[in-house]
Amino acid sequence: MSRRIGIFLFDEVEEIDAIGPWEVFAWWTHAYPDDGWEATTFSMDGTPVTCDNTLVIHPHHSVASVPPLDVLVHPGGDGHIAMLEDEAHLGWVREQKSRVELMTSVCTGSVVFAAAGLLRGRPATSNRNSLDQMKSIDGTIEVRPGARFVDDGDVITAAGLSAGIDMALHVVGRLASPERARQVREGIEYAPDPQH
Repeated sequence: MSRRIGIFLFDEVEEIDAIGPWEVFAWWTHAYPDDGWEATTFSMDGTPVTCDNTLVIHPHHSVASVPPLDVLVHPGGDGHIAMLEDEAHLGWVREQKSRVELMTSVCTGSVVFAAAGLLRGRPATSNRNSLDQMKSIDGTIEVRPGARFVDDGDVITAAGLSAGIDMALHVVGRLASPERARQVREGIEYAPDPQH
């Protein structure tokens, strides 16, 4: 049986926060199926979501129908603002933390993690414009400005936007091998400076 990575989608999600990691994970799992992983997307009710920049995405599943996850990616975007006061969503995030082996966020997804209490006493990063907000929610967070991503074991937070690609490649390196992450990076023709 494959292990599974799920990317959570919601209205006003930032496109690249979700699609950047999706490209990494989808390319990896399709190119190397013997690694035993698959990637999927889901939203609360399984209906299409309209992103920050008006792209419409139809998720594969709803929260109720998505198979059990081993890795969860929570992107950011303007839709995160309502989540900070949404106890049902924050409770859902906490519940995922108790079930999912590796929780990851991109951009302001980490602000939602902070509001849910997942980052208490941990190092973390976020979109550079949201670092103060994250710290104001939970003063125990060790904010790491300038970090593309912060790996704290069972929780990984990424900075804004394209940093989700770096985080996803790091996750491939953790779950498979650094060599596989290099192969995926080359496969998607992603060549930042410095390279991974």
